[in-house]
Amino acid sequence: MWMLFAFGSAFFAGITAILAKCGIRKTDSDTATAIRTIVVLFFSWLMVLITGSVKTICNLSGTTWLFLVLSGLATGASWLCYFKALQLGDVNKVVPIDKSSTVLTILLAFIFLGEQITAIKGVAIVLIALGTFLMIEKKKTDTEKSKGKGWLIYAVLSAVFASLTSILGKIGIEGVESNLGTAIRTSVVLVMAWLLGFAKGKQHTVKEVPKSELAYICLSGVATGGSWLCYYKALQDGPASAVVPIDKLSIVVSIIFSYIVFKEKLSVKSSIGLVMIVAGTLVMLL
Repeated sequence: MWMLFAFGSAFFAGITAILAKCGIRKTDSDTATAIRTIVVLFFSWLMVLITGSVKTICNLSGTTWLFLVLSGLATGASWLCYFKALQLGDVNKVVPIDKSSTVLTILLAFIFLGEQITAIKGVAIVLIALGTFLMIEKKKTDTEKSKGKGWLIYAVLSAVFASLTSILGKIGIEGVESNLGTAIRTSVVLVMAWLLGFAKGKQHTVKEVPKSELAYICLSGVATGGSWLCYYKALQDGPASAVVPIDKLSIVVSIIFSYIVFKEKLSVKSSIGLVMIVAGTLVMLL
């Protein structure tokens, strides 16, 4: 059963991007992030209750709270940029760039934390970097012709902030139970997203969200929560060495559904890039 939950985690994580893109065709991406975070927050605290880690919240030090907030701000920035990139670009281009945060995290850990880059990690970095480069097609799609190349900037920023989230977590919150840390960070994201919306004067856009898109936005939050629940259950019952690689295959799910739903086709070059990214991800976990 643990394998079914592991594949369930990858599936739900993969369709999150698809559901999110369906929900931001007319809806402002910042507003969508704020609404979606409410749903994600529910699931994150549900995980805390399931694991019983809520009782440890009183033991957190001031420094730990500081880094939890900072990592939450980085997470929020990553989500906001990711949604904006999805709104402006194709899923099969945005997702691989966002996933490249793994490479950035390793490089930042080497620079700031002194963590060594082994030969295996070096091979993985090269594979993922080259694969990501191959998937960034120079040929513009109809979406990009109408909305420009802003998606690329936001996708890169999403990966950078995702990497900072990991580094900040590594520096100051190693002793925090992972589900509790996620719940607190998500709470910070919620506050950040709504404050940003009010600061930009977008609070009125909540009422303007089409019901169909609102449903997709909420479903993307449910998909994220479903992925977390399946991932936890898979890790509880199965070996982490097998669960983690399966979960990372979510990128394949996103690419497949981007073709089915949005008719986003991969060229031979992009297909080779996808294979290299998957191979690099699997090598990273050896």
